[in-house]
Amino acid sequence: MAASNRDIARVFDEIADLLEIEGDNAFRVRAYRNAARLIEGLGVSVGDMVAKQEDLTELPGIGKDLAAKIREIVETGTCAAREELRKKLPSTILTLLRIPGLGPKRVQTLYRALDISTPEQLAAAVREGKVRELPGFGEKTEALLREALGAAASTAGQRFLLAAAAREAEPLRAYLAETPGVKQVVIAGSYRRAKETVGDIDLLATARGSKAIMERFCAYPEVKQVLAQGDTRATVVLRSGLQVDLRVVPQSSFGAALYYFTGSKAHNVAARRIAQRLGLKVNEYGVFRGRRRIAGDTEEAVLRAIGLPYIPPELRENLGEIEAAQAGRLPDLVTPEDLRGDLRVTAPSTRAASEALLDAARQHGLDYVAFVLSARDLDPGRAAEWRAEIDRLNARSDGIVVLKGIEVEIRESGELAASESLLSDFEIVIAAVHDRFDLPRERQTARLLQAIAHPAVTMLAHPTGRLIGTRPEMDLDMPAVIRAARDHGCLLELNAQPERIDLPDVYCRVAKDEGAPIAINSGAQNAAELENLTWGVGQARRGWLEARDVVNTRPLDHLRRLLRLP
Repeated sequence: MAASNRDIARVFDEIADLLEIEGDNAFRVRAYRNAARLIEGLGVSVGDMVAKQEDLTELPGIGKDLAAKIREIVETGTCAAREELRKKLPSTILTLLRIPGLGPKRVQTLYRALDISTPEQLAAAVREGKVRELPGFGEKTEALLREALGAAASTAGQRFLLAAAAREAEPLRAYLAETPGVKQVVIAGSYRRAKETVGDIDLLATARGSKAIMERFCAYPEVKQVLAQGDTRATVVLRSGLQVDLRVVPQSSFGAALYYFTGSKAHNVAARRIAQRLGLKVNEYGVFRGRRRIAGDTEEAVLRAIGLPYIPPELRENLGEIEAAQAGRLPDLVTPEDLRGDLRVTAPSTRAASEALLDAARQHGLDYVAFVLSARDLDPGRAAEWRAEIDRLNARSDGIVVLKGIEVEIRESGELAASESLLSDFEIVIAAVHDRFDLPRERQTARLLQAIAHPAVTMLAHPTGRLIGTRPEMDLDMPAVIRAARDHGCLLELNAQPERIDLPDVYCRVAKDEGAPIAINSGAQNAAELENLTWGVGQARRGWLEARDVVNTRPLDHLRRLLRLP
């Protein structure tokens, strides 16, 4: 399986991190980082370029050495340079980079001065007051690290953003699916339910014999530690720290096992109670009447046996989905294929990057995208020049339309940080909070309500302001914000950047009930990040949203009428 552009970029980013921690030449570090950004943002597959024997050195900043490493990664999934660097440093040291406030240079200082290579060692050094004495740290940085470590410790074990888990789980699933004799491999658990964070990964497989897939699983190159290995079940920890369980089950039990290990626990308990009232037993092996199995090969058969229609995994939280299923009122959930546009893509800085983004948008089946600039970066001359460039793009865009977007900050007072004349020049005006996340509830709510009521505002960006695991939601009267958005025709953004996934699912459901319009946006900064739409749709499905609840499922002419665009 050839490595994707993102896989190659991840390898180069890790090499850059390891080189910087090791204290290598800054120019060499920068070369790997630049190569990672270039490759991840390319509109074409580097793997395809290698397969066609194209000259990789024609790519900007890619010399013979980097080109050779790209070919090696495409062909093997890794490269010798990364493996050599990994041998020189503790395997846990990169986990420090996940802690807010720590970059490679500070990690280097911690490692050299205090031999710190794990979050636990860092926490001990912070408690003992050792970190503040290091060059480049001080008491303020130590306090910030103490807060970040405390937030991490308050979570139930190490959790990974859904997108980060996907980067680990999907290649592993594909790798296992190539095992001779394997019929299918599926990812279950909270990952399948599209939860924002994932604690571990559950894989289920069917195969002609389990030995080959078990051996291949434990020999996967990214496995750091094998915790258990049996005939039909094994558990490993990947280099990233993500734990993965693999179970091989008979085809006759596959549906029951998939249903059981997808969860949630609360949903499963509720389903078992229904089965008990019918004189049935449901477990991971099937549905049983006495000792006789009456269903189990598919999830549909399992649910049908207890009198329920199929319930999509994203709804299985025991939050009313079983009652809705019994009443025939399950929503027809939105799908990625329903999306017709993306109303927030960071405006590219070059024409080539714009073309790459538009090509990627076409591949995603989109008909329109909004290229969004920050009002902070604009003066009237720059704005006019940029709008003219968008007109030129549209003149030759081959069926895809670029909308002119601007993001403007909401001041503490609720006023917008841009002139009325500037806002009037744009089709999509996005209002966003970027500071003072700590305002009291009444003032924060009033701030957003005033912005929503502004006649130029099209959409409220990432409404709760959260960053998953690092910044909590603002203290807001969200039902009031949602109702105001409905009343003023202001879109609520479901920002699909993996660290945001904002709106939370509970507020998606409130918005649906209140009739407030939602837009699922990628927040992409390059072509590759249009994939973020996947995480946005997953969150929308968890929030019971249907295509009719999401404005960018509409054709552009309908959207223009809805938003009163020219």
